[in-house]
Amino acid sequence: MTGVVLLGGAVLLGGEAVRSQVARPDAQGVIRVAPDEVTFGGGSEMQSVVIAGDPTKPGIYVIRNRFPPHVMSHPHFHNQDRFVTVIKGTWWTAVGPGADVFNPDKTQPLSAGGFMKHPAGVHHYDGAKDTEVIVQIIGMGPVTTTPVSGGGASQLPDVAWRGWMGWARPR
Repeated sequence: MTGVVLLGGAVLLGGEAVRSQVARPDAQGVIRVAPDEVTFGGGSEMQSVVIAGDPTKPGIYVIRNRFPPHVMSHPHFHNQDRFVTVIKGTWWTAVGPGADVFNPDKTQPLSAGGFMKHPAGVHHYDGAKDTEVIVQIIGMGPVTTTPVSGGGASQLPDVAWRGWMGWARPR
């Protein structure tokens, strides 16, 4: 990797990069979502769609994140465990002490159907290389995302939001 092109301060769990909940519960509390009801806005940044719950409030939530080709997060961690299933594509991840500095060459692949638990506090970064990736994340709110100091976050614009995430396109 020779450099990083910043895509701006995308927000993981709020703001413009997140679309509101796909479906509301029925009278019995049932939520049913068909695959074609989960739509992303397109574009060149990571996007999230809330399937159920609210990641900013107490309780369980389900979100789907879409990573366009060549879009990855910078090193970060969350205050809560997160359980991730790859829905589409190959998701590339780096975890642990080696994930404190952004280097896409050090990521490991996880293909569609794969699962990964991100324990609270574990440093990591993730995203797509050559193909679009969609992951589904289940966790307990409220969840926050914290950039890892020295992990490339100093290159990003300041975004005053507790769930801020810096997204980069490897070049």
